[in-house]
Amino acid sequence: MTDLHPVRRALLSVSDKTGLIELGKALAERGVELLSTGGTAKALRDAGLEVKDVSEITGFPEMMDGRVKTLHPMVHGGLLALRDNESHVAAMDEHGIGAIDLLVVNLYPFEATVAKGAGYDECIENIDIGGPAMIRAASKNHAFVNVVVDVQDYDALLAELAANDGQTSYAFRQNLAQTAYARTAAYDAAVSNWMADALAAEAPRRRAFAGELKQTLRYGENSHQQAVFYTDGTNRPGVATAVQHQGKELSYNNINDTDAAFELVAEFDPAQGAACAIIKHANPCGVAKGATLIEAYKAAFDCDRTSAFGGIIALNQPLDAETAQEITGIFTEVVIAPGASDEAKAIFAAKKNLRLLTTDGLPDVTAGGKTLRQVAGGLLVQDKDNGFVGLDDLKVVTKKAPTEEQMRDLLFAWKVAKHVKSNAIVYVKDGATVGVGAGQMSRLDSAMIAAKKAERMADALGLAQPLTIGSAVASDAFFPFPDGLMEAAEAGATCVIQPGGSMRDDEVIAAADEAGLAMVFTGMRHFRH
Repeated sequence: MTDLHPVRRALLSVSDKTGLIELGKALAERGVELLSTGGTAKALRDAGLEVKDVSEITGFPEMMDGRVKTLHPMVHGGLLALRDNESHVAAMDEHGIGAIDLLVVNLYPFEATVAKGAGYDECIENIDIGGPAMIRAASKNHAFVNVVVDVQDYDALLAELAANDGQTSYAFRQNLAQTAYARTAAYDAAVSNWMADALAAEAPRRRAFAGELKQTLRYGENSHQQAVFYTDGTNRPGVATAVQHQGKELSYNNINDTDAAFELVAEFDPAQGAACAIIKHANPCGVAKGATLIEAYKAAFDCDRTSAFGGIIALNQPLDAETAQEITGIFTEVVIAPGASDEAKAIFAAKKNLRLLTTDGLPDVTAGGKTLRQVAGGLLVQDKDNGFVGLDDLKVVTKKAPTEEQMRDLLFAWKVAKHVKSNAIVYVKDGATVGVGAGQMSRLDSAMIAAKKAERMADALGLAQPLTIGSAVASDAFFPFPDGLMEAAEAGATCVIQPGGSMRDDEVIAAADEAGLAMVFTGMRHFRH
């Protein structure tokens, strides 16, 4: 086997016609014979190129609504034959099978069909059969055959042919084959996962997950770790689908924190007011609502100005100039919003290290989906935490009931607590966080840390007392003992929202009554590890 092999005959069959004509013309100029099917053949002919239909070489017309057209020995023999194997060559001569040196295929748009919400039957019809079969055949025989499955590889193919006088190298074909196998694997994963969802299979025997490379990152969480960013093909608004307008490339930590920030701020309906979330190390250090974005930002910033430095800011409404100007007052890594005015973009342009990301909207926090986490030897897969608690879901368990104003703050605190690492304690006053305790091994410690942060901010802002005085407090899980609850009461909290469900609920409720607190149970927890 020699390293270089010429491309004399190519089969092109694509659903995405982007770049097809340019590729076809470049191949024809090199004297490559073009074979094709259906719409691809028509598009090439309409561009004035000479094309032979696959049906001409198979002796069978396309049939069964196009389900059967390339599944034939004249095609697969041309892809699979080993050119240096005498018996293979003899079989090709005996049966008149011509070698196919290049296969260009992109598959039926199954993922896009599912994404647009198509019905079961339409999704089934968009499962490609002939395409994956040809891709696997060509990939297996990469010693001799080139297989291209992505439009972005067209230029690389033409450059390789130009550099080698119409031939390609073994290393080049290997890389194409690896990409092709990954594509069919991702395609099959999309089909199998869709079917699992369609059949409501909670725990299918086998699960496949796939992604497409979006970005090679400078490093991972630390500089000694390599990292890359893959997208999963969904259209959920967020960091994976956002447009970056300025600033250097996002880092691993930027991407992780920006995702956390945008998913949190999406909890707050923009139609019900502006909201801002400031994130540091995947935890919120300030969240607030306001009559305007700038009011929301200032209130969020005043929760923990120290942690906000170098943080990630997420907004639930398009960024305006006034808010953009205020944000430039401190160093910020990333701002993400569902749009931005030209004036806001111009203000940020002066901050070259600030990344501005915009999306087409907010993610639907009620939507389903799966989350996964790797552990040694496997993957943990669970439903996305889209749990929602409304006013009617709350159960007052103390003698004192929360006021209407307290209920608003309790529900606000609950939404924030869902996005704080466990154990989570969140103090809220007037629609803004005033203390956040995250990720502690003890709920008591989280309550103490959040209160201490509020005390420090009161000193920094010149306030007579910390804003936890008269606040609402949320706990992401039940209080196992009264101590954490009493710590919140000592910090000035007057009402509490928590899931309930502890063996000592009666003790905790009694302690709340003794302290004069109003407390409600949600019946739902929000652990976030």
